[in-house]
Amino acid sequence: MSAHPEWRPEIEIGLDLAARTVADQFPELAGQPVRAFDAGWDNVVLRIGSDWVFRFIHRGVAVPGAHRERAVLLALAGSLPLPIPHPRYLGRPTPEVPWPFWGARHLPGTELAAARVPDDARTALAVDLGRFLRELHSPDVAAGVAAVHPLPVDPMRRGDPAHVAARARGRLERLADAGAWEPDPRVAALLETASHATPSGRPPVLVHGDLHTRHVLVDQRDGVHRVTGVIDWGDVALADPTVDLSVAFGVFQGEARTAFVEAYGPIDAEAELRARVLAVHINAALTEHATAEGLEPLRTQALAGLSRAAR
Repeated sequence: MSAHPEWRPEIEIGLDLAARTVADQFPELAGQPVRAFDAGWDNVVLRIGSDWVFRFIHRGVAVPGAHRERAVLLALAGSLPLPIPHPRYLGRPTPEVPWPFWGARHLPGTELAAARVPDDARTALAVDLGRFLRELHSPDVAAGVAAVHPLPVDPMRRGDPAHVAARARGRLERLADAGAWEPDPRVAALLETASHATPSGRPPVLVHGDLHTRHVLVDQRDGVHRVTGVIDWGDVALADPTVDLSVAFGVFQGEARTAFVEAYGPIDAEAELRARVLAVHINAALTEHATAEGLEPLRTQALAGLSRAAR
C-alpha cells in the first residue's frame, strides 16, 4: 500500500497549540484540560474539559467541506430524530492554525466500529438510522438547508456506481496484493454489475455523505443498543439518497437490514445496487486505513462490512 497515505495530516494540531488557540479565542475555556480524543482522515478531535470537543482540520482538502459542515449543522440543529453535533464555538484561523475550527458539546456513546455489537443485536440501531435518514432525506430539509448555505451536488461522485466501482476495485487490488483481504467472488460480481450502471437522475436530497461505522455513536440502554449520535458531517452535500443508504448494506444484514428498510421506506433494485457498491468502496477504504495504521477493531468491522455489502 502507499508509502504516503492519503489520510496523513498536513499539519499537526498538538495539545499545547490547541489549548493556546482555544484559550485566546474563548477565554471562558482557558485552563480547561485538553486531551486527545479521536482523529479521522481530515480532522483531529480534541476534548476540552469535560463537556466540549473541538474539531481541527489537518488536511487542506477538507476546508470547503468544513465550511459546509458548520453551516449545515447549525441549520439542522434540533430538527432530526437523532443527536448531531451543534457547533457552539466557531474558531477563526490563526498563523499557527491556518483553517477554521469549531467546538461542540460532547455527544455520549462509542463508535459502532469499536462497540463490538453483534450483527444479530443491531436491529434497534437499524431502526434508529432508518428513521433518521428518512427525515434527513426529506425534500423540505434539503430546500431549507440550501436556502441557508449553497451545497454542491455529489462532488465526490458517490452516486455514480461505475465511478465508485472503479475506485473500489483499485483499493481492493492493493489490499489483496498486501495480503490484507482475500478476494471474494461475490464482491467481484457486484463491482462488475455496477461498472455498467448509471446514476439515478432523481432529484438530489441532503446527505450526510460519509455514513459508516466510525460516524455512528451507540450505547446500550436496558440491554438494547441504540444510536446516540451521528457525527463527522464533513462530506455533507446534495446527492442521491443511496449515498447514505450504503449504511444499510455495509453495517446491517438479515433482520437488522429488513428493519432498516421498513423504517426508511422501499429501496428498489437499482438503488440497492448503488448503495451496495458504495458500501464496498467505503469499507475497502476503511480496511486500507485500518490495516496501515494497525487499528484492528476497525479493520475487523470494515472487512465484515465488505462481506455484508455483497450479500
